[in-house]
Amino acid sequence: MSLALSLTSIASMTGLRTCSETPSLTLRVCTFLNLSNGIATANPLNVEHLLLSNFPNYVKGSRFNDILQEFLGHGIFNVDGDLWIIQHKIASYEFNTKSLKHFISETVKSEILKRLIPLLWNACGENKIIDLQDVLQKFTFDNVCNIAFGVDPVSLNTDKMSENVRQLCFAKAFDDAVEISSSRFMLPLPLIWKIKRFLNIGSEKRFKEAVKVINDYAMEIIRFKEGDSGTKVRMDNGNEVHRDQDLLSRFMSSSVNLEFRDQEQRRKFLRDIVISFVLAGRDSTSTALTWFFWLISGHPRCAYLIYKELSKAVTTVSMPESLPITFSYNELKKLHYLHAALSESMRLFPPVPINSRLAVDDDVLPDGTQVRKGWFADYSAYAMGRMEKVWGHDCREFKPARWLNADGVFQTPDQFRFPVFHCGPRICLGKEMAYVQMKSIAAAVIYEFEIIAVDGGGCSEKMMSPPYVISLLLKMRGGLPVRLKRREQPPSKED
Repeated sequence: MSLALSLTSIASMTGLRTCSETPSLTLRVCTFLNLSNGIATANPLNVEHLLLSNFPNYVKGSRFNDILQEFLGHGIFNVDGDLWIIQHKIASYEFNTKSLKHFISETVKSEILKRLIPLLWNACGENKIIDLQDVLQKFTFDNVCNIAFGVDPVSLNTDKMSENVRQLCFAKAFDDAVEISSSRFMLPLPLIWKIKRFLNIGSEKRFKEAVKVINDYAMEIIRFKEGDSGTKVRMDNGNEVHRDQDLLSRFMSSSVNLEFRDQEQRRKFLRDIVISFVLAGRDSTSTALTWFFWLISGHPRCAYLIYKELSKAVTTVSMPESLPITFSYNELKKLHYLHAALSESMRLFPPVPINSRLAVDDDVLPDGTQVRKGWFADYSAYAMGRMEKVWGHDCREFKPARWLNADGVFQTPDQFRFPVFHCGPRICLGKEMAYVQMKSIAAAVIYEFEIIAVDGGGCSEKMMSPPYVISLLLKMRGGLPVRLKRREQPPSKED
């Protein structure tokens, strides 16, 4: 049982067996054949203890590292101790710079204008049903690669497939690596995938091939950037690479004073940290947006209030009439109701429903639960969002207004009640980046279109049994088939 995420633990956190049946919102969990033991909690006090108060005692651990070593190497999300401290220091500095925040905002805007909205316009004009989950996955992958590498895989643009074979191979390899890594986590016996890896057969053979494609692609870009200058350059294969603003360029600059054995070790360090951020930003954003659009489709009043907020903001936006409306970084910060709606959606459907740590030594949680050395300690954002003791009697309802004060201003929640972006020292450094991406996409799409989910969307009845897939990411089962309808009338001033 790797990552300490057993099927038993996942099932208990997502409603098949609920923590709400226990007074402390905490369960004792045993895995397949009783090979591992641990706890699963939805208690905010316990989460604070795990991720802050006794942070040194709860680590990613060797099991986590075993599964993701080949894919993420020694990247920030796969390590503990000094390696994590070094990478965290570099990344936290970069993510707090204004220049990166504006670069992210402008990159998202550009991709929305050039690719996303035109694709949706075409689907709307042809009255086509599209899988919005698939569209969002491809869009966010292109977007995060632009931000991380300064390279565009163009996976959303099928017209250019023949011109971008290398980039599309990288995108396919990344898909395969993520899928097979997830399947490793879900196996009841780690020995199964380890034997397949040793024999180099089946999914493990595909995994090895995928990681090689990822490594070759990343190393080519790193070597290329080491030898060229300028804000935009062109590689031999014709692909444009942006310099200086993307994460890789920034990490190359920030790590210049670190000591490495040789140039290859430095390149491996850069490769690991950037690939980790691509992984973090790839599916989490698209998954969050998929549930958001499903909920909005099932709650037309909320969709209307978002559109009304956007329409008021448009008076300050300067765009040519022929282009769709997009919003700058500073304009996005003023969209309080949209921010609340996205947060409420993630409260109910967090992209990563459950997370885990490994206990270094024996411990006792604030609710009195004992945790033994070597046990896993799981905490579930999904379960927590559905606990009356945490969110009140209306915890299962989609109510964005719960995040706003009397003046309609968004109120930041206690992070331990809302651990969607993790908490404590390992809180997600890309949290603001994720909100910028989500708000940019949601604002542009909702201002242009009404989203009509084929299944009727996430109304109250559907939310009682949501169509999720039990896995490491809370993806929507069967995708999100939708029709789009162009908006014609501005909202009423009286409403």
